[in-house]
Amino acid sequence: MSLKHILGVDHVVVTVRNLDAAAAQWRTLGFTVSPRGTHSPQMGTANHTMMFGADYLELIGVLQPTAQNQPTRDLLARREGIERTAFTTDDAAAGAADLAARGLVPLGSVHFGRPVDLPNGQKSEAKFNVFRWPLNEAPGGMRIFACQHLTRDTVWIPELQQHANRATRIAAVEILSADPKGAAQHMSRLIDEPVASAEGAFRVHSGGKRADFLFYDAATFARRYPDAVRAGAAPDGAVALVIGTADLAAAAKALGAAGIAHDGKVSVPAKAANGAIVSFVS
Repeated sequence: MSLKHILGVDHVVVTVRNLDAAAAQWRTLGFTVSPRGTHSPQMGTANHTMMFGADYLELIGVLQPTAQNQPTRDLLARREGIERTAFTTDDAAAGAADLAARGLVPLGSVHFGRPVDLPNGQKSEAKFNVFRWPLNEAPGGMRIFACQHLTRDTVWIPELQQHANRATRIAAVEILSADPKGAAQHMSRLIDEPVASAEGAFRVHSGGKRADFLFYDAATFARRYPDAVRAGAAPDGAVALVIGTADLAAAAKALGAAGIAHDGKVSVPAKAANGAIVSFVS
C-alpha cells in the first residue's frame, strides 16, 4: 500500500537556540529570511523561513515549553541543527489514517497557524494541519512529519523566494549513521520509497521531484566534505543540506569568506550555520 497522501519533502527544520541571531546569520549566507512568525500557543515556538520553488528551510526556536515542543527541547539540550523533515501532504487526516492502517500510531493531525506580515503591509495568517510519525520512528535519528498547507499564498510569497545565493530548491538531506543501509531501509519502510545505492551512500527519494535522503557512514561522509566544512557538525543524524542554486558563482559570491569551494560545490561549515552543513550545487 503506497502512501498516496505524501508528496515529497516540503521543508527541513533547523532548530536553534537564539532565533534572532540565527536569522541574522542565515541572511549573511545570501538567503532572504522571512519576518519572524509566532506559532499557535500549543506549539510554543516561533520561526523564520527561507522559501524556494516547491520547498523551503525553516529556523525554529522555542519560546515557551509545551508538550508539542518537548522533542525540540530534547535536541537543543544536546545541540542545534537539523531536527526533522516535513513532507507535503494533501490531506493530513487521511495521511495519518494511512499510517494507522500500517500499524503505526500517528501523532495528530494537529491544526495550528501563525500570523504573517505581507509585503504590501497587510496582515494575514498561515494555517496548517500536520501529523507526525511516532517519535521512535526516526531514520538515522531524524524525525519526520507531514504538513498540509491550508494557505499556501501566505507562505510562498514571491518576494521571499528571491535569494542573493540564487537558491532554488532543497536537493538532498544528508544523514550520518553507523548503519547507513539500515537507516535507509527504515526510511524506505516509513514512506514507501525504494532504496538505491549512490556514490557510497544509500539514497531514498522523497517523492515526485522533491529532495532525496542520502545516508552515509562517517568515513564516506569525510571523503565528501573536507574537515573545514565538517567543523561543528554532529557525529550522527541529519547533518547536511544540499541546496540547488541557479548560479553557483553567485552563491560563492554571496557566501564570501564563509564559503569553501570543493569538488564542484561550495559549502558552508556547520559551525557557521547552526550545526548544519549547507552545500550549494548547480
